[in-house]
Amino acid sequence: MAKRVILGMSGGVDSSVSALLLKEAGYDVIAIFMKNWDEKDEFGVCTATQDAEDARRVADQLGIPFYVKNFEKEYWDKVFSYFLDEYKKGRTPNPDVMCNQEIKFNAFLHYALKLNADYIAMGHYAQVEERDGNFYLLRGKDKNKDQSYFLSRIGQEALSKTIFPVGHLEKKEVREIAEKNNLYTAKKKDSTGICFIGERDFDEFIDRYLLAKEGDIVDVDGNKLGRHSGLIHYTLGQRKGIGIGGVGTGEPWFVAGKDLKKNILYVAQGSNHPALYSISLIGESPSWILGEAPEMPMKCTAKFRYRQSDIPVEVNMLEDGNIHIKYEYPVKAVTPGQVAVLYKDEVCLGGAIIKSIEPLDKKYEHLNRTY
Repeated sequence: MAKRVILGMSGGVDSSVSALLLKEAGYDVIAIFMKNWDEKDEFGVCTATQDAEDARRVADQLGIPFYVKNFEKEYWDKVFSYFLDEYKKGRTPNPDVMCNQEIKFNAFLHYALKLNADYIAMGHYAQVEERDGNFYLLRGKDKNKDQSYFLSRIGQEALSKTIFPVGHLEKKEVREIAEKNNLYTAKKKDSTGICFIGERDFDEFIDRYLLAKEGDIVDVDGNKLGRHSGLIHYTLGQRKGIGIGGVGTGEPWFVAGKDLKKNILYVAQGSNHPALYSISLIGESPSWILGEAPEMPMKCTAKFRYRQSDIPVEVNMLEDGNIHIKYEYPVKAVTPGQVAVLYKDEVCLGGAIIKSIEPLDKKYEHLNRTY
């Protein structure tokens, strides 16, 4: 009998081509659209409804069963609540990483296994490789689309049951396959932004859930420059939307820190201001692809945000279970709440949530960047 694969179908071109490739490979494919969020935008449109319809059209084209499964409660409890809690702490979370950890490769996986699935599949640009009974997460072939960063907190159980059908392809090849086979989503543009916000105004969205309190904007030397609209609206390294242009040298201002107790937003002028740089970080809740930490100290590379170039680092385990990551050279705008993901060449080792950063210059320790 053909192996059964349950595909998470999003309504985009990547999962559409994944469905085609799985069917061509002889799998028994069932497509399921994950309904994680149900809310209309300011135009009264729920993009999830349209995405589900697009996915259904492709499934019909390919002659594979299609269903919608509601994961809204799990998403709210495990991802959105986490997202709000992190903003309350002054941090900038990455909900896409948590969605993969808690929904796609946990709740969805276990739902699929109850349906007698041999595997699940997703349209991510990443690869899985088995070596001596261990399952390794590798970067996708297309380095511009590689999504291993977002998958860094999934483990062996999920990887042993996961197929990434387009992980060995370039994005342009995926588009070509879709067009060649006249798939309904062949020319559909890629989605952008956080899934539950989409392309809406972020500040307006977050204000519906958290109270934004105005406060002072102060430069790193203690000079008051203006007023901010609420610390939840700002993230470290941010340039746009601060609202103090034209002050000082005329160079742009950047967010350099936040003091939650005093409700102060700290800023530094100039893109190369030393207050924007750090030399190491503490990562909490480390998660390892192989299930256990590599031998420490460890030299490897790291990414502190998606699409960032690899940075050579040295990693050490701390007594409290957190990890210390020291960079080979100072790095700008490393942000608490984001994920530090570690690599050995093409292999993703895992990562940790950034808890605090060590400033390049000790005189900027007062910027309160431990949340």
